[in-house]
Amino acid sequence: MQQQIQHWLVSNNVAFYPEYLALGLALLGILICCVGVSYVAYLVLRRIMQNVCAKSSFLFVRSLSETQLFTHINYLVVAIVLQQLLMLWLQPSTLQKVLLVIAQVWLLLCVLFIAFALLNALTRWTFERGFAGNFPVRGLIQTIKLLLSIGIGIGIISLLIGQSPLILLSGLGAMTAVLMLVFKDPILGLVAGIQLSANNMLSIGDWLEMSKYNADGAVIDIGLTTVKVRNWDNTVTTIPTYALISDSFKNWRPMSESGGRRIKRSVMIDVSTVRFISEDEVNRLTRSPLLSEYIIAKSHELEQANREADMSLGLNGRRLTNLGTFRAYLARYLKNHPHVHQEMTVMVRQLAPTENGVPLEIYCFSNDVAWVNYEGIQADIFDHIFAVVGEFGLRIHQSPTGYDMQIGLHHKD
Repeated sequence: MQQQIQHWLVSNNVAFYPEYLALGLALLGILICCVGVSYVAYLVLRRIMQNVCAKSSFLFVRSLSETQLFTHINYLVVAIVLQQLLMLWLQPSTLQKVLLVIAQVWLLLCVLFIAFALLNALTRWTFERGFAGNFPVRGLIQTIKLLLSIGIGIGIISLLIGQSPLILLSGLGAMTAVLMLVFKDPILGLVAGIQLSANNMLSIGDWLEMSKYNADGAVIDIGLTTVKVRNWDNTVTTIPTYALISDSFKNWRPMSESGGRRIKRSVMIDVSTVRFISEDEVNRLTRSPLLSEYIIAKSHELEQANREADMSLGLNGRRLTNLGTFRAYLARYLKNHPHVHQEMTVMVRQLAPTENGVPLEIYCFSNDVAWVNYEGIQADIFDHIFAVVGEFGLRIHQSPTGYDMQIGLHHKD
C-alpha cells in the first residue's frame, strides 16, 4: 500500500519527499483502520456480548461479564489487525520491524490479560460454588498466572532481542539455582497448599490458632505464598503457607463439626471449710431434687459399710462430706443442664490440693460452639457454682484483699 501511494504521488507530480509522505499517509490509514476496528469491536464485544453474559443464568458466564475480559479481547482484535496492516501496507524497513515488534508485544500482553481474566472468573466461580473451601484454588490459580507470566515474558524478550525463545529456555538451565532461590516461596507454597488440601488440614473459614505468628481467628484466604487470618480483634495476620507444614498449628474446625465445645475450668475450695455434714444438713439437702436420690443411696451404702466394719462410732467411720456432696450435686446439675452436650464427657473431678485450696474441676462440653453463646453458657454455670457453694458450708478460696483486712480489723475491734 505504501508503494502504491508513493507511485500515485509521483504520477500526480507531488515531488516533496513522496516516500515520506506516502509513509505518513499509510500510517494514517493504518491508524484510521485500527480506530474503526476498535469501535466496531467495542460495540460487538463490550456492548452486546458483555450484556448478554451479564444476563446469563450460568454463574461462570456472569462472572466473565464482571472481569475485563471483553476489553482485553477488544485490544487483542486491534493488535491482530494492526499487525496485518503493518505487513500489508508498509514496505519492509526498520520502522516496519519496530512497529511489528510493538504490535506483537501488544498481542502477547493481550493474550496474558485475557488468560488472567478467565482465571479470575474461574476463581470467583469456585468460591461461589464452595469448591475453594477445601481446595487451594487461589494458590493454584496464582501458580498458573506466574507460569503464564514467565512464558509471555520469555516471548516478549525473544521478540525484543530477535532471538528464538528456545535459546532463552536453553539458557535457563544454567540459571536453575538462581531461579530456585528467587521462586523458593512460591514453590514451597504450592507444595504446602497441595498438602493442606490433600490431607484436609485447612480450609477457608476454619478457626486457626498459631501462637508463633500471633494468629487466632478465621482463615480468609489461602494463597500461593501466604495464608491470611482475620483475628478476633479484626486485625489480619499473614502466615507463610509453607509454615503451616513445617510448624504446628491448631485448627478448631473439628470442634465446630462435633457440635460441642469444651468447658474446662476449676474452682478453688478453701480446705478449712471441708467437713462432715450433720443430720440437719442431710435432711435439708435431701429436699433438693438433684441430691435426694444420691444422699439416700449414699447414706444406705455408708451405713451398711460401717455396720459391717463395726466403725459407726469410730474416727474411721465413713460419713458424708460437704465437698463430696457438692461434687455429686454439680455432676447432676451438669447432667440436667439444657446447654451441656450429654453425649460427650461430663465430669466433676477433684485435683491435687495446692496452697490455694482444693481444685474442683468442671469438665464438660457445651452444645453450642458459637463463641458468644459458649461464653454465656460457661459463665452461667460458674455463676451458679459460686452462688450455691455456700449452701454446702464451703467457701471459695481467694487471696485476701484490702476489704478483707478491713473487715478483719473491724471484727477484732
